[in-house]
Amino acid sequence: MAKLLFKDVNKVYPNGYHAVHDFNMEIGDGEFICLVGDSGCGKSTTLRMIAGLEDITSGEFYIDGKLANQMSSRDRGIAMVFQSYALYPHLTVYENLAFGLTLEGIDADVIEEKVQATAKILGLTDYLERFPRALSGGQCQRVAVGRALIRKVNIFLMDEPLSNLDAKQRVTMRSEIKQIHRSVGATTIYVTHDQTEAMTMSDRIVVMKSGGYVQQIGTPFELYFYPKNLFVAGFIGEPPMNFIRGTVENGRLKASRLEIDLAPIVKDVTALEGKKAVFAFRPEAIKLNSTEKCYKLSSKVELTELLGDTTNVYATIGEEEDRVNIILKVNPHHTPEMGAKFDFVVPYTSSYVFDAETGLVVETDIVRH
Repeated sequence: MAKLLFKDVNKVYPNGYHAVHDFNMEIGDGEFICLVGDSGCGKSTTLRMIAGLEDITSGEFYIDGKLANQMSSRDRGIAMVFQSYALYPHLTVYENLAFGLTLEGIDADVIEEKVQATAKILGLTDYLERFPRALSGGQCQRVAVGRALIRKVNIFLMDEPLSNLDAKQRVTMRSEIKQIHRSVGATTIYVTHDQTEAMTMSDRIVVMKSGGYVQQIGTPFELYFYPKNLFVAGFIGEPPMNFIRGTVENGRLKASRLEIDLAPIVKDVTALEGKKAVFAFRPEAIKLNSTEKCYKLSSKVELTELLGDTTNVYATIGEEEDRVNIILKVNPHHTPEMGAKFDFVVPYTSSYVFDAETGLVVETDIVRH
């Protein structure tokens, strides 16, 4: 296991492109950290700086208290799993797993013991004599993970390792990687564009925005229920959070012929007077009726998607010239007809307000649930 510390780490390429801005974070022993964000946000660059494959332009990076900016990749105690499996096609699974140990000159008996132990953990015992071409995508990915695992390093780096797998294989491998992490305990930094992977696997998530800016660091729960800004609120969650934009007048958000009283949920609504603001709620937060204190809204159904356990309802609020598009999740047994009027409520405890100019969440006394 290892502790990592980043102090104002920046990456600027020779052409002037600033890929990572002032990255600050402390990662504890054995943590599983996910870096997520849209393309070009700097998550893979950050991973490569940890691995020593990219130089750090400015700032300090420590591994177990030792400054690692100039430390060679070999001395960092790191194993990396890439998006491509990077297996040797002419070698068997056994030989692929043993390759790194063989290069280090480790005794054959020790290699045999380590390969067998690693294969058992990954469910590869029956495939050791097969070549990569005879394996499924999920099996190839397990071999790639095994090559990292067998080295017994303190830090695992994974760069979108599941992106080449189909949906079912990704679900299976998510579970397997998490179980491996629990059994091995190595500090793991995992890069993905898939928020579901991040939410289900990580202890904490780093949300990054294009240009290499960190937006928020927190547990999956914190990011989902307490987003700090509009970017995080819109990025985390599937379908994404609904946003209704308007102007605050007399404590009420006026948007698309709607008037939403913000006073019940905003600590100091006068601070928003005359400003652009955003009222927000998640698709699954709505109810058809409630005894809770809530906002009552009316929409027109445009499209429905039955997903089995839920139905996504695509609807609009307001008139044609200034209507707002929203997505709602409802019980499939209560799916409305397309074109129908659909009334629903949003509990105060599930409502958010953001300052449209700064993008920051507005302080409330709400306890989320």
